[in-house]
Amino acid sequence: MPNILAIESSCDDTAAAVCINGRMASNYIATQDVHRKYGGVVPEMASRAHLQNMVPVVDVALKTANCSLAQIDAIAFTQAPGLIGSLLVGAQFAKSLALALHKPLIAVHHMQAHVLANLIDAEQAPSFPFLCLTVSGGHTQIVMANSPLDLTVIGETIDDAAGEAFDKSAKMLGLPYPGGPLIDSYAQKGNPLAFKFAQPQISDLNFSFSGLKTSILYFLQKQEPGFIAENLNDLCASIQYTIIEILMKKLKKAVLQTGIRQVCIAGGVSANSGLRSAITDMGVRHKWKVTIPKFEYCTDNAAMIAITAHYKYLAGEFANLDISPSAKATW
Repeated sequence: MPNILAIESSCDDTAAAVCINGRMASNYIATQDVHRKYGGVVPEMASRAHLQNMVPVVDVALKTANCSLAQIDAIAFTQAPGLIGSLLVGAQFAKSLALALHKPLIAVHHMQAHVLANLIDAEQAPSFPFLCLTVSGGHTQIVMANSPLDLTVIGETIDDAAGEAFDKSAKMLGLPYPGGPLIDSYAQKGNPLAFKFAQPQISDLNFSFSGLKTSILYFLQKQEPGFIAENLNDLCASIQYTIIEILMKKLKKAVLQTGIRQVCIAGGVSANSGLRSAITDMGVRHKWKVTIPKFEYCTDNAAMIAITAHYKYLAGEFANLDISPSAKATW
């Protein structure tokens, strides 16, 4: 069984993990707080921070796992999608390390890794086939997983992602970046039915969130000064309720269409308490087997890259050193 060193650098977090014989021995993340004052990730600053953080982060991951580079069997990295500058830092580091150590290289798709994060805890892992609602700042998808390396997107957003809807709504409310977790916090003290916002009617299993953002913007523009401050909890609760309801309706439709009752969530928004509660409650009502990853495996992390690389290693899926990262690579 392989020992894998994995690197994740798709956006603003520099992460490294060591997977030993299919078990996660370490998972370390260096978060870049510098972006908060700019209200979003600044790509150039993210790339520079990755350059500064990469060696220390990998060093911590190896020491935590009590593993030396000599014991590593393969080097894995996030190849796509993401910010191209950030991806380049991780890719070049991984390729250089693999070349220096004469170890095979494994390229991993970031969104596939989010899905397979559900397999990290073997005792709680879903059985195949399963459906995964993958929700992040840049993606919203329903994925059908027939095996670790047989994943098919059966529904996705046609415009904005659910995570972006959270963050943009938070910005409209005057909340600091990142706003998604703040909406979740305020929502727990509010009435989710206080305000009603538009829900797009999209066919099949696809999603759309641009119309919802417009609905929220127009609603807020009609209000008197001081309205947001006086109704912040109810606004956050209503916005969160609407986004989650859109997600759950599509997931329920996917279960009915496929007949698959093993259901998971993944991606940064899967850390949202409202979404975790909603899918748990729906699982009870409809007799689904629901798997929810630990918080540390929801947001961008290297453990999910490592577990994906583990299965790719077993299947002999290695990359050449001339492989390039891609900002928008599809599956």
